[in-house]
Amino acid sequence: MTDGISLLSSQPFGTFDAEGNYIPRQVTEDNLEGQDLGVLVGNSVLEFDDGDLVMGTVVKIDHDEVLLDIGFKSEGVIPARELSIRNDADPRDIVSLGERVECLVLQKEDKEGRLILSKKRAQYEKAWATIEELKARDEVVKGVVIEVVKGGLIVDIGLRGFLPASLVELRRVRELQPYIGKTVEAKIIELDRNRNNVVLSRRAWLEETQKEQRGDFLNNLKPGERRHGVISSVVNFGAFVDLGGMDGLIHVSELSWKHIDHPSQVVSVGDEVDVEVLDVDFAKERISLSLKATQSDPWQVFADSHAVDQLVYGRVTKLVPFGAFVQVGDGIEGLVHISEMAAHHVESPEQVVSVGEELWVKIIELDTGRRRISLSIKQAAEGGEVSEEYREAFGSHAYDSEGNYIGGLDYGDFTPETEAQAAWAEYATEVAPKAGDEAGDEVSDEADVEVSEEA
Repeated sequence: MTDGISLLSSQPFGTFDAEGNYIPRQVTEDNLEGQDLGVLVGNSVLEFDDGDLVMGTVVKIDHDEVLLDIGFKSEGVIPARELSIRNDADPRDIVSLGERVECLVLQKEDKEGRLILSKKRAQYEKAWATIEELKARDEVVKGVVIEVVKGGLIVDIGLRGFLPASLVELRRVRELQPYIGKTVEAKIIELDRNRNNVVLSRRAWLEETQKEQRGDFLNNLKPGERRHGVISSVVNFGAFVDLGGMDGLIHVSELSWKHIDHPSQVVSVGDEVDVEVLDVDFAKERISLSLKATQSDPWQVFADSHAVDQLVYGRVTKLVPFGAFVQVGDGIEGLVHISEMAAHHVESPEQVVSVGEELWVKIIELDTGRRRISLSIKQAAEGGEVSEEYREAFGSHAYDSEGNYIGGLDYGDFTPETEAQAAWAEYATEVAPKAGDEAGDEVSDEADVEVSEEA
């Protein structure tokens, strides 16, 4: 039915009376009843105000605008920038011909008498109401990642939701580009309509959904057991290990038996490692791990294979006012006190040794409890039993039955082949005899210099 005119019959033809006269079909009936047709036509055209929500049908799509039939005297226009919250979106990717869409009236009429509409703002208004309701119920939102921005991702949830990089996964991710086009679920952690600010956390959603799994994982984890994992991240204070269900932390102090300046000296992201579980904190859901616990303690290995009064070869690593530190094994250092540097009085370590110098020292104390080794340069000059590793280096013919070096005084057919052999031969042929001859006597300044240089 239209205003003023109604269809009266659906018959396609007229009829005949009893006499056979044809009676034409009555198609319409004039029921205007004296009303003005112009007024009636004007009343049939809808009127809109700024901010109204309207429904319409897409009748034309151009690269910069979309035309919408909304029952107005002319089509409504949606500028391309008002189609979607996605920047630089192609209108054909957003709407299609014949599609019914809802829009918000931005401007009643432009200079051509058309209504200016916005699809994205109508969507925005509806989205805010939905998001506020979801936030109040502490529920999740779902949307497609549409953009990578500084510090995170933009998620289409009817409006632009910001997902910080630190909240994308359970641990921070470095590469965000692969998330473009993916649908993600997240919790709403900040909502401010006045500032048009919506902050999301996918990590919060992951933590919530995985809480039960984490509880089971922690219950099955026992201190002292060993697990295989992969280094997931390296930070200043240690390294995180993905154990296949949760991440555990290897503190920097548990990465190596040696002193290290940074965890990256020991491990890198992606490394497969075997670790020992040190502690499981159920309240904080934290796992403490150790890498060095799965490896031999080099200090204990050294203590088990060496003894007091043995001679070892080492390198000076640091000078201090009271002596010098000498590395005598892999990650093993001992102290030569200034009183053990020479048979004569020494004012400062620099008078006898320098950093980087290699020399023989004698073990005079091995404190396993405090993990300390005391060494002596002056006693090494007097000779003695050489530790096992150096005996093998020299050959058995250079030692007597008790391990004392005898080959240095008369080489015979023995020729030093290693730096260690040559250094000990030098001690045995030059330093040791002099130290023995002058034992108990005051050594001259010239002799002091000579001993220092030879040492």
